Amino acid sequence: MSGTIAIDDRTRNRALAGGIWGTIVEWYDYAIYGFLATIIARNFFPSEDETTGLLAAFATFGIGFVARPLGGILIGRMGDVVGRKSALITTLFMMAVSTVAIGLLPTYAAIGIWAPTCLVVLRLLQGFSAGGEWGSSAAFIVEWAPQERRGFFGSLQQVSVGLGLLLGSGTAALLSTILSAEQMGSFGWRIPFIIGGVLLPIGMYLRNNVDETPIFREEHAHAAKAPESTTRLAVKAFALTIIWTVGFYIVLTYMPTFTERQVGLSKTEALWSNTLGLLCFALVIPLMGHLSDRVGRKPVLIGSVVAFLVLVYPLFTLMLTAKSLAAVVAVQLVLAVMLAAFSGPGPAALVEIFQTAGRATWMSTAYSLAVAIFGGFAPYISTWLIKVTGTPIAPTFYLIGAAIVSLAAAWSLRETAFEKLK
Repeated sequence: MSGTIAIDDRTRNRALAGGIWGTIVEWYDYAIYGFLATIIARNFFPSEDETTGLLAAFATFGIGFVARPLGGILIGRMGDVVGRKSALITTLFMMAVSTVAIGLLPTYAAIGIWAPTCLVVLRLLQGFSAGGEWGSSAAFIVEWAPQERRGFFGSLQQVSVGLGLLLGSGTAALLSTILSAEQMGSFGWRIPFIIGGVLLPIGMYLRNNVDETPIFREEHAHAAKAPESTTRLAVKAFALTIIWTVGFYIVLTYMPTFTERQVGLSKTEALWSNTLGLLCFALVIPLMGHLSDRVGRKPVLIGSVVAFLVLVYPLFTLMLTAKSLAAVVAVQLVLAVMLAAFSGPGPAALVEIFQTAGRATWMSTAYSLAVAIFGGFAPYISTWLIKVTGTPIAPTFYLIGAAIVSLAAAWSLRETAFEKLK
């Protein structure tokens, strides 16, 4: 950061709070669908074949990601032209409204084909919002960071993503514990979506009362333009993101469905186990971000990718062989640490690839494309792979393939942890 604008700790902490809380709300809203996929399948995609209904539900989950690149481009552009703050207020409002609408949506039994049709439209709106949120919030938080702590500050963006997922998983687990299966199927599944609207005013207040990032104000004042040679960097960011997004949506979103259907846990056990994994994920991320400030982004990122390449097959085999809650919890904790090792330095690494003038647009676009193509459909692809191969270990093939691509990208990165943000 060039440092011509003085920053006091109070202003920085207020900006950080606004960025973190808004992202928690965003990702709670976006991910709650995945945790309730089996119930949503029965309510919106009734089928005599349970797997077919679940595939339809996960396809709708994935459809939300189709709109993410468009949101990344348009809202990211807003962040680069108007400011990060305006982009983040827009994404938060759009996400909350579409989430509450899902919670109020009549089921297939009430309005027929209009129910899944409206659900798809609302998931597209959620995806559009999430596409603009990720890059804008990562840029916002890292641009507010002191130069020597960008990895740690950037990791807090991922902590907030993890906390949003944790809040969603915990809410679903709690409701599954206190309500019967019939009550969850009839009205209980709606409660988490409606809660998303209740959280909106807090997020809007915090984001309305923060300042624009200092480096953006400096660059904007000088009418800086994004360099022309950014496409190659965007391709590298895209490839780097693949294992991140595939691991994220298999380890933290699809896992309750996997452990319930393939390992034999009850829905409540599967949700609580996933919640413990999310808690571990959120706690370890800042440690990994801090580590990347000390040793660099590349060693931590490469270590994470290699762990996925080597360990996912034996870890999934252990779950499927032991078929116990203890084994599932142990595996989910290990997977959470592996993913946290990427999520800690990941935001800062992507922010540092691009220059300020075009950062939000290029980051959001590269990340959202990777998520749309590889991550959003990861639950669907995992379910489909199991069906066509006849083996429940099949999701590991997808994870290993993603790790190979991202390892090449991580290896080719220039170390940026100790350079000034441009």
